[in-house]
Amino acid sequence: MNETVTSPPEPSQPKWGPLRSQQRRVLGVLIEKAKTTPDAYPLTLNGLVTGSNQKSNRAPQMNLSADEVQQALDELRDMGAVVEVQGSGRVAKFRHQMYDWLGVDKVELAVMAELLLRGEQTVGELRTHASRMEPIPGLPELKTILQSLIAKNLVISLTPEGRGQMVCHNLYKDRELVELKARMATYTPPPAASSDASPAPQRTGGLTSTWSYVSQEKFDQLQEEVTQLQAEVAALREMVAKLEPLLS
Repeated sequence: MNETVTSPPEPSQPKWGPLRSQQRRVLGVLIEKAKTTPDAYPLTLNGLVTGSNQKSNRAPQMNLSADEVQQALDELRDMGAVVEVQGSGRVAKFRHQMYDWLGVDKVELAVMAELLLRGEQTVGELRTHASRMEPIPGLPELKTILQSLIAKNLVISLTPEGRGQMVCHNLYKDRELVELKARMATYTPPPAASSDASPAPQRTGGLTSTWSYVSQEKFDQLQEEVTQLQAEVAALREMVAKLEPLLS
């Protein structure tokens, strides 16, 4: 999936600042559609409303009106994050300026888009989600990208590095970020895998079940595979939803 807009070889001085939730959703949709459906990009107002309110790959779910999306676009244009271009038939279309506005490369932008669309998430979830826009081979590669974004103050680590690490973007308003950090103060990652020997088999109803502990590496791999399957199911549901009107 090649985006029609190429990233600048050397990102310019970033111009970003805190955004309202509607502004973040609109920007996330523009970045996502530019990367995943370049033939349909730039987007019309109606396309942005649909993308903002779609059920898959979004958290939280929103129900924005055309007026609310237009207001967010007007504000983002004033900030230099979005530009309006003329479409066919003189229909206004909109294009993001996020490479310059954030000062990032194309893979960093894919990571930012997923954080804008879904909010806080584990590093494993983020790798799977962002890989639908740009290839990210594994967690080591993503962690290098995250280190760069953290150095640019665009990403915040909400929990310590390691198992179940949670990260988020840093484009929240101050009050939202305080509330998010307060919620994450009670976050508990999944139980750590034990290095102890596997317990003895237990017989239940005539069947023998052997429980064995897995290594941390295997646990992270399985968690990543589950997240990827969830993302694929969500994509299939989105495709079915688009086909239903054509079949009725």
